[in-house]
Parts: sequence; C-alpha cells; structure tokens
Amino acid sequence: MTEVQATVERARSAARWWGGLGHNGRRARLLAWKRHIARQISELAALVAEETGKSPDDAALEVMLAVEHLDWAARNAGKVLGRQRVPSGMLAANHVATLEYLPLGVIGVIGPWNYPVYTPLGSVSYALAAGNAVVLKPSEHTPRTGAWLADAWAAAVPGEPVLQTVLGDGAVGAELTRSGVDKIAFTGSAATARKVMATCAETLTPLVVEGGGKDAMIVAADADLDAAARAAAFGGFGNAGQTCAGVERVYVERAVYPEFLDRLSGLVPGPQLMTTPEQPSIVRAHVDDALARGGRVVVGGPSDASSPVAAVILAEVPEDSLAVTEETFGPTLVVNPVDNVDEGIRLTNASKYGLAASVFSKDSHRATGIARRLRTGAASVNAVLGFAGVPSLPFGGVGDSGFGRIHGADGLRELSRAQAVTRQRFAAPMDLMRLDRDPKVMRRALKLFHLRHGR
Repeated sequence: MTEVQATVERARSAARWWGGLGHNGRRARLLAWKRHIARQISELAALVAEETGKSPDDAALEVMLAVEHLDWAARNAGKVLGRQRVPSGMLAANHVATLEYLPLGVIGVIGPWNYPVYTPLGSVSYALAAGNAVVLKPSEHTPRTGAWLADAWAAAVPGEPVLQTVLGDGAVGAELTRSGVDKIAFTGSAATARKVMATCAETLTPLVVEGGGKDAMIVAADADLDAAARAAAFGGFGNAGQTCAGVERVYVERAVYPEFLDRLSGLVPGPQLMTTPEQPSIVRAHVDDALARGGRVVVGGPSDASSPVAAVILAEVPEDSLAVTEETFGPTLVVNPVDNVDEGIRLTNASKYGLAASVFSKDSHRATGIARRLRTGAASVNAVLGFAGVPSLPFGGVGDSGFGRIHGADGLRELSRAQAVTRQRFAAPMDLMRLDRDPKVMRRALKLFHLRHGR
C-alpha cells in the first residue's frame, strides 16, 4: 500500500468517527481549530509569504478571509444540511417527506500555490463541516503551508486524523484521485483540470473544479474613475497578478478611456516576486504577442522572463491575442476601449473562461443589471473581489473556469449527499401503489388529476 492509499484508509476510519459526532460536535471542534489558526496568524502568514513571495500583509489578509469562511461553515452546516421536512404533494399526502444532507466520506482536496490557505480551505472547511474527513494535497510550491494547516488541526483537535496532508507533485495528486476518495475538489489550470477529470473518470469519482479565469472589468462612462482605477490596479497587480478571480481585462467606454488610462497609470506598483519559476516566461510571451499583434505599452514593457516581474499596462490589444484569450496570471492588464457597455458585455462573454467580473457605474441599479448579463459565476459592482469575503455566497465558474461550487450553502451541499426519506403516516385514501389496483379508485384518481392539472 502506498503512502497516499494508507493516508486515505486512515481518513476513512476517522470519517466514521467525525461523521458520528453530529453537527454540534463538529461545530465545537471546528471552532477550536479556527481559534488556533487565528491566534497563530503571524506564524502562518510569515510561512505563506516565504513560500509564495507575497507580502506579509497580503498573506495575513488571506488567512483572515479563510478564517471567516471556516467560521461560517462551522456555524451554518447544521442549518443548511440538517434534516428538514418538505411538502409531500397530493399523491403522497399520507407520507411525511424529509430531506437531509449526509457526509460523503473522504474528500481529496488538491490545492493551488497562489492562495495556499484561502483557496484550499474553501473546500477543506466546508468538507469538514459537512462531516467528511479530508486528505489535502497542497501545491508542491507551498507544501509547508499545507502541512501547517494539518498540524494545526492535530493540535486543536487531537485524536482521529480527520485532516491529513500528502505532499508531492502532480503524480501524488493523480494517485489521490485513484485512491478511493469519495470526491475530489481541485483548483488549478483548465489544462490540469482535464487531466484530473480523466483520471477521476476511471473510478467514477465525482469532481468539483475551479479552473482559473480571464476576468474582465467593465467601466461605464459615468463611473467613478478613481475608484475604478484603484480597483483595477488591485485586481490586476495584487499578488503579482496571480489571482484567478482578479482582473486581467478592462473594457472602458471610449468617452472616458484616456482619462481612465491616465489614472490607472499612476497606480502601477514596482516589480513583484512570482511564486513559480515558469510563470514569468508566460507573462513575457503574452506581452510579446500583444505587441506583435499591434497592441501598445502604456506602462512597463516586456520583462526578462525571470522574477521579480514588472507590472505592465497594455492598450488597444487585439481580441485574438494571447493576452486577451489566455489566462496570463501575472501583473499584466489589458485595457481596451469600447463604444458602449453592450460591446463590453459581448467581449467579456466571448471568453472561454467565466469565473468572475466587475462593473463600475455610478448608477448601481444599471450596474447590477450589467452584472446579471455576464457569463460568470460571480461579479462585483463598484468593487473587485467583493464576493471573496462573503462566506454565504457560492464561488465557482462556467466554461474553462470549471463547474460545481465551493463556499456558502451550495459549497456545503456540494460536499454532501442528499438523502430523501418518506414515512407513511396512514393508509392512502386512494391506494395506487399496488399491483391489484381497484379500477374505480384509478378512475377517481384520473378525474382528480384532470381537475388539478388539465384545466
């Protein structure tokens, strides 16, 4: 038996204990883990900063957001998943009908390197709150962060190994998908997601995928341009642009395009460290392709394909360039003019990705209407990443951005199995669920059916 298989077997045994505690028992232990993480935030943030290259403040903010989600999942799982009575309907009026969401068993979580606490805990916290044991495979670029989380669990909730980590590269992740876990929660590129999905198909292991994004911002002519520029800079350049739901494309109505570019240009940060050695070359390739196709540089320029990487603003970039069609995942913003908001919506929706977007307009009612027309799983109005800090909202995308949801009530249900139960209270006045039906009863039932549904 391999290390991964042995870890899953230990988790299988722990899952029986954990599931048997009930929602109240799990809640108390999850909140103990939460308090442990919160008290050790400086230690964890320093580790995240060391492994990813992000600033200590950004790392601390990541931990804070993750803890908010953990707290919500712990406190709301019983209300969302617990047994509740549902209407029985006319044909089954003699039955009591209940619905309950039960643990799946063991969840395998494959985490990313860009947010090694917030993103995997978006699956781990909700899986644990739903009554499952978890085996976490953190990115090979951030292994110590993943191990820290499991060690923190063992310190706060000693005993059964309800949360464990397995360390290694993609081969370890592939082994985890084949190990007999009851579901995989994966975050990473769409290309890797396809490989994970193919492996899961071998054993019909279900999968939830967050596969990245090419997130757009639409800036209407009536927008607060200072606020929009600040948001674009934060969404595009924060964490060195390594934010799946940040900002990579900005579509600005032509009337305010020059003014927006001018304001955004004054907010460009200095060179930033990137987490992986491969990412700078991808950024360089996208910038070079944009320039070769006729785009222009407003700030910055092609980097030398090594970290740290300088931020770049590109303008008037053709829509078929790599910088528009593919996820850059670096401190690069494409800012293009549009004749009107409708054109911005059309271009936003033309992407194969559909994770997140943002809309800026002083008319919040209009902006909300624009957001509803976007083919994305999440959108922020007059802000970026607003949904990331709201634990009750589900998160996930469409297209190459994946399927399924984490966070919120949807995230709890995603990592559970629905069980429907009926209990007969009394004999049916018209008993149709038998082989020797009375023809008169059947005629009466049909008459009632026509009265109810046929007129």
